[in-house]
Amino acid sequence: MNDPAKNASPEGPGPERPRPSFRIRIDRTDYVVHQEEMTGLELRHVPKPPIGPDRDLFEVVLGGSDRKIGNDEIVKIRDGLRFFTAPAQINPG
Repeated sequence: MNDPAKNASPEGPGPERPRPSFRIRIDRTDYVVHQEEMTGLELRHVPKPPIGPDRDLFEVVLGGSDRKIGNDEIVKIRDGLRFFTAPAQINPG
């Protein structure tokens, strides 16, 4: 008897895993993302239009100091993560 499971390749057809969904917030706007990890640059492209280079991106850390997220930094995504942006340079005056 021919067992199709034995002939299936790891990349071949099979039951699809449901895509994960995570609700995050950036600057008081809620978004749904599907990646379990995202770089700072990917997070900057979630809002439309994307967050520009004139603003820094921060992760809200409850009970601690908020964390600045660099473009190449990898963030583990989970429901309820919150981010905000602030001007990259603050001019005195």
